Formats: sequence, structure tokens, C-alpha cells
Amino acid sequence: MKYNHITVAGSGVLGSQIAFQTAFKGFNVSVYDINDDALEAAKDRIMELKSRYQEDLKASVEEVDSAYNRISFSSDLAKAVSEADLVIEAIPEVVQIKIEFYKQLAKVAPEKTIFATNSSTLLPSQFAEATGRPEKFLALHFANEIWTNNTAEIMKHPGTDMKVFDDVIEFAKAIGMVALPLHKEQPGYILNSLLVPFLEAAQMLFLKEVADPETIDKTWMIATGSPKGPFAILDVVGIKTAYNISLTKAEADVPGFDKLAEKLKKEYIDKGKLGRETGEGFYQYPNPSFLEPDFLKK
Repeated sequence: MKYNHITVAGSGVLGSQIAFQTAFKGFNVSVYDINDDALEAAKDRIMELKSRYQEDLKASVEEVDSAYNRISFSSDLAKAVSEADLVIEAIPEVVQIKIEFYKQLAKVAPEKTIFATNSSTLLPSQFAEATGRPEKFLALHFANEIWTNNTAEIMKHPGTDMKVFDDVIEFAKAIGMVALPLHKEQPGYILNSLLVPFLEAAQMLFLKEVADPETIDKTWMIATGSPKGPFAILDVVGIKTAYNISLTKAEADVPGFDKLAEKLKKEYIDKGKLGRETGEGFYQYPNPSFLEPDFLKK
């Protein structure tokens, strides 16, 4: 199946990036979110992405403008998916919200439409029944800053049709991704199976007051040669995402995560410090201290 029209449901940090990258590669894209305020914020995010593409990919003004012009925005789900060959869901990482969304989507999407979840930590089999079309449902997971960190992890569940799996792999390549097929369900896929425990270990060191974020990042950067430490990565991922993951673990009675969720909420989210997107998280942007030439020397 050839995909022509793509709908991205959820216009947060990653949803906006998926929409713009897909449009940049020539596809028509509809962006859906629950209200006009969310869509206005998405338009602002995407306008900012235009300059990042020019800076990082040396894209021309004409290329980024025509990409933007291929995107439409709607808070009416039926309208947003009316022509969709593929819907990529990038809504909050909360099981009940996703289940309700898929039940609603199943009622209004054309029969041909494939559904894909961009969930970072949840499994497609958790939502397959709610989609009403389990054979046309799978996971398609992107990394943040998709235009340079161009991984696409495609993960099927036991009921996914192999043709759908293969088609989504081809679509991922068509939007400039390195397609990484996963043949069995794995919470966190490959990337987050490695990344989430790493980020959680760093947050626990901070929670226990072993060291501050700068010291923890500095340790990692010097010892491994990595360009970013865990807290710099968390600022890119978004502190709300880290909070939602912590909350899910706290509800499952995993020790320490109730206190971590509380700390992230009180000291960061309630103060509007959501990470790079808002100009402040664990660091201040656009000039965070970890980019200073002497950061690793002092």
C-alpha cells in the first residue's frame, strides 16, 4: 500500500516533529489535537522547526515553507482522518487516555487506515482491541529531534498483519528514517530499553542528593565521550514525559518513584520548567552550561 496522506494525532514536542518531518519529505499531513489552543501551540513549534531544519540540514527557505504548507490543522478528529492512509498517535503516555482515543478513532477513520502508536513505554497489544482493527495496528517510535536522530523503531504485536508491518517499514524509510524492525514486543523498544533505566538512574542520584544534575552529566560526558549527559537528554525529551513515566511506576508501587514524581512536579513542572521547549528545565536555553567550552574542565 502506498501512503499519501498521514494524520498525526497529538501535537506536542514529538508529534509536531513527526508532522513536519513527514511533510518535509513530501507527504500531505493533517495534525489533530483536542482544541484550538493546542493547535496554535503546535503551529508555533513547527514554525521554530523551520529554522532548525535550515540550520541543521541546510534546508532552503522554499523547502521549509512548502513543507509547512503541506500541513493542515484540525480539532475535529473525523475531519483530520477523513483521507488518512496512516494515523500516527502521539498523545500523552497514559493508558486510559490512549484507549479512549483509539475507541473514538475506530469510529471515524476510513476502513483502509493503518494505526500506529508512537508510545515510548507502552505495548501495542495493550491497545490492539480498542483499535477495532488489530491487524492494521502496530508501534512506530521516533527519537526526539527526529530530523537528526533519525531512528524509527517499528514494532508489531502478535496480531499485526505482516504486510502492514512491511509497509510501515517502507514508509519510515520514505520520510528519511533508518527503519529498525522489532519482531517481538518489548516495553521501551530498543532505544528506551537502554535509555530509560539510564535516565532513571541519574534521576535517583539527584533525588537522593548524591550529586546535582551538572555534576552527574559532567561525569557521564567525561567518562564516555558523550555530547550530552542524562539531564541534558531529559530536557530534550521533556520533563512532563519523565514525570508521566515516574507516575506510572509510582502507581505500580516501584520504590522511590512517588518521591521522584513529586519532585519533578513541584520543582519543575509547576514552575513552567518543562525542558528545552520552554527555555528552562535542568538547564537554561538557548545557552546551557553543558555547552560552555570549559564545562568539562572545572
